[in-house]
Amino acid sequence: MARKHSIGPLKCESKEASWYATPAGRRHTQREFERALRDGTLQRSTGIKARPTDPAILEALVRQAKERATRPVSIRIPVADLERARAIAQKKGIGYQSVVKEAIREGLKRVG
Repeated sequence: MARKHSIGPLKCESKEASWYATPAGRRHTQREFERALRDGTLQRSTGIKARPTDPAILEALVRQAKERATRPVSIRIPVADLERARAIAQKKGIGYQSVVKEAIREGLKRVG
């Protein structure tokens, strides 16, 4: 349901959610909370009733997330190695950074 704000009616939920994440949206939420508290209309939510999740499943999900997640790093690579990675990348038709990541992954598998 679209709500009216100082920026006008919001047509879709994603735009509305984005608006609430802005400083103006947070101020609006704070004012509404204070108004409900002052008027005595503030209600406590019962929350979502969810069954406890098996710890093994949670551990597997965390492991999957870590395998897919990336973090930018800065490393110094010899120019010759970088040129070799770029040549391999050109032959394979992929980016050189993918070649470097693949080489690191394979090297870690061998060592570990």
